[in-house]
Order: sequence, then structure tokens, then C-alpha cells
Amino acid sequence: MVNTVYDTAGQTPAASPWAAVGVSAFDELLYQAVLNQPDAGAAGWALLTGVSPARVREACNRLLTLGLLQPPDSMGGLRAVDPRVAIRGLIRRRETESELLASTAEEMATAYEAGLLREEPSRLVEVASGEGAIAARLEEMYARAEHEVCLFDTPPYLAPADPQVDLQADLLSRGIVSRGIYSASGLEDPKALSRAFRMVELGEQARVLPSVPLKLLVVDGCRALLPLTASAAGGYCAVVVWHSAVTEALQKLFELAWQQAAPLGQAVDDGGLSESERTLTRLLATGMKDEAVARHLGVSLRTLRRRVSELQARLGAASRFQLGMRASQRGWV
Repeated sequence: MVNTVYDTAGQTPAASPWAAVGVSAFDELLYQAVLNQPDAGAAGWALLTGVSPARVREACNRLLTLGLLQPPDSMGGLRAVDPRVAIRGLIRRRETESELLASTAEEMATAYEAGLLREEPSRLVEVASGEGAIAARLEEMYARAEHEVCLFDTPPYLAPADPQVDLQADLLSRGIVSRGIYSASGLEDPKALSRAFRMVELGEQARVLPSVPLKLLVVDGCRALLPLTASAAGGYCAVVVWHSAVTEALQKLFELAWQQAAPLGQAVDDGGLSESERTLTRLLATGMKDEAVARHLGVSLRTLRRRVSELQARLGAASRFQLGMRASQRGWV
């Protein structure tokens, strides 16, 4: 035990580690007395600690509740619990209490933010101007993500994509869910398409629409980042929106788009597709136009349409839509 000077008024010295688990200085002193003189009884422990037997009995009841003493049995009176067992139990109890307190933090923070907004509505939004400021906000939002990040991805791409790819990769490595909806027109850019498939490989859940309404990042359903304007000189800005009816509406917008979007993924080789056919099915699954698919493959429109017709015939599909459905059923896209 740590040697510490105690007073008998029950005050816990600041240096005592017992304070961290809710044990007062006097209760610690009594526990040590019980450990050293287990057969002394209440009267003997009172002499050892310099207090009345009544106060010792009150403290013994507290130590019983804390799990530091075990009640009398047929073998005798009060006994100390093994300190290694008792202290671990106290630590676990405090950890549970701390977790319960932490679980209310989000609810309390929501009420706190709501109060701030009522007092000063301008706190709802924060404008970030310039590439550096926006990059800093992105990094902060990804770092604070706890559950899920939702993303609308569409051109024009005003800043290098690599930093955000790194942030998303780190996010996925932490087990955070990432869902992205890409615009088919944006995926006509080979670099954008490669980046999207790279994110899918890392674990992102990706879908595609012919177009998406805006660029958007929503973190945990309560923080959002939206680009506002951009100039040809590169002076662009974005707005960060904090938890409010606005972020809830943006999350609902994303969910509606998610329901309408088609999955974007890798074709699975079932032994029946060539490499070029797998690539073709992946590109067709993005919903991009034939001209863009042909550019990606480096073939003419005539050759592309012949290859699509061959795949349709192979699957017995009467239309491009039916081709996509049957390819999906086979796990090709």
C-alpha cells in the first residue's frame, strides 16, 4: 500500500490513487487495518484508526458495498477481499460508469448545439475560403467521423484528388462505413473512374447515377461540407454546416439518391468472362454513354456495340437494361 498521511475527517488526499475509484482516505485506512489485523473486529479497528466503533461500522458498510470486504459467514466475521480482485472490480465499475456517462455525451452535445443555434443562428454555418482552408476542414471532418461518411462525387474537380483519397483510405482502415454516389459523367474521366474503383477495392460502398445534384460530404449525419463557388483562378470556397435540420435534410437527400443509384463494383470472374469482357461490364455498369465507354476501351463505337451485342446474345438479353440485370445476377458487376 502507498504510505500516505491521513486525517480522520474523511478527506481524501490528492495524491491517493484510491480517489480515482471512489474510495475515501478514511475508508482506505480502514481497509488497510482490516488487511493487517483481520481478526481485530470493529473495536480493534477503531483503536487502530483512532475513531469510534460506530464510525468503523459505517465505513465497513461502505467497503462491503464497494466490494472491498466480504460479509460474515459461518467461518467468522468481516474479511477483506483480496486487493488484486477487489481493486480490479472497482476499476471495472468505474469504467462502466464512465462509458455510461460518455454515451450521453452526444445527446447532451445535441442539446448544447441547439441552445447555441437559438442564441446565435450564425453558428449553424462556417465558410472556408481557399484550397488550404477547405483541405483542413475535410481532414478534420474525416478525423472526427465515428460511424459513417456519405459522399456525392461529381465534376468539376477543383483540387487534387489524392489527399481526399488518403483520408478516405484511412477512414476505411478505422472501420468507418463509407458510402459514395458517383455521377456517370464524372466517371468518363479515366482518372476519376480509376479512383472510384480503387475506393471500392478498399471497402467503400459505391453507387452511380447519371448525375448527382451537388458535391456533398455528410459525416455521421450531423456535419456536412458543400462547395459554394469557384473561380478560374482557383479561389474557391465551401460551407460547413453543423448539426441542424439542414444536415438532416442533406442526409435524407443522400438516402433518396442512394435508393435510386445502381451499384458500382468489380466484376467477379466466374470463369466465363475474358479480361476485356469484365472491363466492359464494369464500364457499362457505371451508366456512362457508349462514346465514353469506347474511349476508355480504346475502340470504335462500332466495335463497342458489337461487343455489347455479343454479351447480350450470350446472356439471352433482349436489351441493354436486361443485360445489366443478368450480369448483376451472375455477379459480373
